[in-house]
Amino acid sequence: MQTPIGMEQDILLKQKKKNKNRKRLDTWLLLVPTLGIFIFFFLLPLFFLFITSFKTFDPGSGIGSEWTFQNYIKFISDPFYLSVVWRTVKIALLTTLASIIISYPVAFQISRASGRVKNYLTLLVLSPLLISMVIRCYGWVILLSNNGVVNNTLINLGWIDQPLTLLYTELSVVIGMVHVLLPYMVLSIMGSLERIDPSVIRASQNLGASSFRTFFSVLLPLTLPGIFAGSVMVFSLSVSSFVTPAILGGPQVKVMSYLTYEQVAVMLNWPYGAAIGFLLIIIATITIIAYSKVLASSEKGVAIQ
Repeated sequence: MQTPIGMEQDILLKQKKKNKNRKRLDTWLLLVPTLGIFIFFFLLPLFFLFITSFKTFDPGSGIGSEWTFQNYIKFISDPFYLSVVWRTVKIALLTTLASIIISYPVAFQISRASGRVKNYLTLLVLSPLLISMVIRCYGWVILLSNNGVVNNTLINLGWIDQPLTLLYTELSVVIGMVHVLLPYMVLSIMGSLERIDPSVIRASQNLGASSFRTFFSVLLPLTLPGIFAGSVMVFSLSVSSFVTPAILGGPQVKVMSYLTYEQVAVMLNWPYGAAIGFLLIIIATITIIAYSKVLASSEKGVAIQ
């Protein structure tokens, strides 16, 4: 026979279990609307698109009913498509690297500012996001075209005799992507910088470390999480970007997103376009995983030192 104390403990345990179950149920009930939207508008279309990528295609009748791996084999075995893959990844990597180099000093200066100055600088960094991506890209078309501001200025200064080919090149695409995606990198690095205790930097300087040594031994390792978060966002958005490469690169600089659009909207070959889209997802995922492992190993190396 249980004592009153034992019975009380059992009641408390049962009550705790009920509270835990109720919290779990409440959590799932709160997640149901978001999960429903995510599944219905994202996962289901991707699933049906994935199924479509294994279907045959006939220009006369459209999507066939037979199953095939030919769409993926055709892409992987063609040197032209492999060169497009390399160009897509290269542009995304260059965009990410340029964004890190440009964003770090900007984020550092904003994090050191205070009051209204910091708010104004942050608003200035975010201001490109308030303008349509198409308008920003056409702004770069005006600047980089053969009769644009950049070439006319260089010719008037006497630095060049003929206009440089700046538009419809990989360089123009990288420039446009950096302009579009720079705020994401700045905000990510700025968040890491603001979490650093200023006394850590002062301690490094008091111990005789130069500004160069302080940056590479103290500041940079502590901001690696912010750099990684910004890099993932910038790389993911740039590797799958369509508008900027289409406007600034044109048909001369084809990337995988442009090929997907071309196959689906122009050639009406949905199975092949779906295969290209899923290969793009796989390539982007593998690159991000490899980058995260490299960054994790560098963080461990810094910690050991």
